[in-house]
Amino acid sequence: MVFYRGKYPPCSSGHYRICETIMKKQQCLQNYLNCPIKAELNRLKQECKILRNLAKVDELTKFFNFRYLKTSLEGEMERTRRSGLSTGLIMADLDHFKRINDTYGHQNGNLALKGVADIWKSSIRKIDIPCRYGGEEFVIILPNSSIYDVLRTTERLRQGLSSFPFQFDNAKVNLTASFGIDEYRGNENFTADAFIHRVDRFVLKAKETGRNRICYDHERVARPLTGVTLEERKSLFAG
Repeated sequence: MVFYRGKYPPCSSGHYRICETIMKKQQCLQNYLNCPIKAELNRLKQECKILRNLAKVDELTKFFNFRYLKTSLEGEMERTRRSGLSTGLIMADLDHFKRINDTYGHQNGNLALKGVADIWKSSIRKIDIPCRYGGEEFVIILPNSSIYDVLRTTERLRQGLSSFPFQFDNAKVNLTASFGIDEYRGNENFTADAFIHRVDRFVLKAKETGRNRICYDHERVARPLTGVTLEERKSLFAG
């Protein structure tokens, strides 16, 4: 019979080595958690994450910036060519925005731009890509969207903005925007820059014809991807 003193019986040599290994690992883990190098590494990782975000996001509106717009639009157009699912594009230019800056100051102008972005962000899907094109111009990419989807979304944006009263000092002002929209179906041979230019022409047309409106290719809307025009469909179901 073996007699011993103490709270616990003595460990065998094998058990002792296991206990010793566990204690060493625990100590290593504790040293790692308390290591100043680890804390510095985590700080650098966080800073890198912030810098990556700043590289693609407009600081004022929190929309994506122009560089990210180009990259994303090229990617969505390539997706359309592979999948056959259309990519929609909206461009918006705030009407008479210079008057806001001149009358109420640039600080209020910046608040207005931020407010516009907030209104529109609540009216689009999570998969949509809102971007600040520059100044008071915005572009929104709508993946997997036909021209009809784009038109419905744009009308929500137009109405949401025009019905919202902005408070500038002691004055309430309603802002409006002119919109141009288009759809990329994958069977056209043009670049992201050309796609943006096409939509920009419709914005100019909206400005010239009275502002606070949406302009687009009406023949394109009446010409579905199947190649059957609106008039052809009417004649098929007539009589």
